[in-house]
Amino acid sequence: MDTDISAEKNEFETLLCLSKAIAAARHRSDLWEIINEQLLENFGAHYYTLCLINEDARTHAPFLYSAENKIKSVTGESPVIHQQHPIHDGIFDRAIDTEEPVIFDMQSLVRRKDIPTYIIHWYNAGVKEMMLVRICNGKEPKGVLYLYARRTGVFSESRFSFFKGIADQLGTGISNILANEKIELQLEEIRKYKIQLEQENRYLKEEWEKDKHLTGKAVGSSAAIRKVYNLVSKVASSDATVLILGETGTGKELIAHQVHEVSPRRERLMIKVNCAAIPASLVESELFGHEKGSFTGALERRVGKFELANNSTLFLDEIGELPLEMQAKLLRALQEKEIERIGGKSVIKVNVRIIAATNKNLEAEVVAGRFRSDLYYRLNVFPIVLPSLRERGEDIPELVSFFIEKYAVNTGRKITRIAPKALEKLMAYSWPGNIRELEHLIERTVLLTATNTITEISLPAKSKILSAQQGTEMQVRSLVDVEREHILKMVKLSNGRISGPNGAAAKLQLPSTTLISKMQKLGIRKEHFIDLQKGAE
Repeated sequence: MDTDISAEKNEFETLLCLSKAIAAARHRSDLWEIINEQLLENFGAHYYTLCLINEDARTHAPFLYSAENKIKSVTGESPVIHQQHPIHDGIFDRAIDTEEPVIFDMQSLVRRKDIPTYIIHWYNAGVKEMMLVRICNGKEPKGVLYLYARRTGVFSESRFSFFKGIADQLGTGISNILANEKIELQLEEIRKYKIQLEQENRYLKEEWEKDKHLTGKAVGSSAAIRKVYNLVSKVASSDATVLILGETGTGKELIAHQVHEVSPRRERLMIKVNCAAIPASLVESELFGHEKGSFTGALERRVGKFELANNSTLFLDEIGELPLEMQAKLLRALQEKEIERIGGKSVIKVNVRIIAATNKNLEAEVVAGRFRSDLYYRLNVFPIVLPSLRERGEDIPELVSFFIEKYAVNTGRKITRIAPKALEKLMAYSWPGNIRELEHLIERTVLLTATNTITEISLPAKSKILSAQQGTEMQVRSLVDVEREHILKMVKLSNGRISGPNGAAAKLQLPSTTLISKMQKLGIRKEHFIDLQKGAE
């Protein structure tokens, strides 16, 4: 009698001690240590698995379990269930449906038909006896604690009240840990959101300073610019990728803003990247971000432009200047709609609408091997070609009036008009720098004008313009570029064939092995001529 009282007292003290430890646990690792270092010894078990019912209420999965490297199985397979497993498997559901712990003799159990495979695995690990204790939070079943012993007779019905008491404490402790994990997850999301907001705010301030010259809408009513307005109205409401083409100074960034401002994404900031302004070594970090310590100088985690543009628009200006290596990574991001920060271990899903712009002839860049053909076709979904100012000369008076008003206000001048002769000079000029050149000329003229009317316009000297044009035409090209372009032309004329009587090697009067070696050195790949031919077809 005294022995029974002493045993009950010991169990009560043990229960009290374990209850305090479980109540203090805030993370799974805390509870894992309590179960491994204290509970198993008190229960007389060698191993355990604590499984919880999933949200679907049809399956269960392990929440905590014994260290797998310490479980010795004759087959070498781990008996721990890592994937979801049906609740109604004849074992788990039996424990859930009863308040009392359930004890199984493993030798008898493995003889039954249709038993779960994990039971066989535990038997192969030397387990002779198994006890299942239902875990509840209040009266609601949450899961089952599996206890495994390497000999029989370990688990006694006389200790069921003690087992149930521990199970009740585990139910409360697990609920606390899950609640704490949820709070920590929410705090992490808040922290990420705060960082993103700070970066967006900093980016917005920077862009505001840089973009004061941008207007809310394009100016002009010529037939050429009306075609552009029409294309913008058709594509803006979709998520289609837009490629804006045109000479320098034609207003590509302004049109990108217009597409974004009338799109469903207009409530969020359009993020911009000038591919020509970023050193090649930093382009990947600028686009995709990096983790702290991922490379020398990465002193803090940085969110890339793709993440900043999530659920918004990303404007890739000067896309033709993007290095070839980054073109491949950009293509993957566009196709998979996911990115990975430099030094990151997880993939980040992004929902980004792409608008790209360039003043280069991308088809010629593809032929020359400087731009990937697959990326070109991925970007060239909805091209918008902007007319030069020479092609929309009738818009010059309206543009001049707009810029006069803008810079008169900015400088505090009371200039209201331009003399007809001065306007005629502007209309007769060729405008190689397009609208940007016109805007800067008007800004300078406003500063030099002392009356309310502009009467004199100082246009650039023709000789300077002609010299610049001649310099462009007579620009020396490298021998490598000439050789690459010539080989690509011959391969294209040969329908992609290298060897044989009708192949490119025969046309170039070279052995096919020599031509292949040259193509490898020049970076010419099949996609440079095969995809281009397919695109043309």
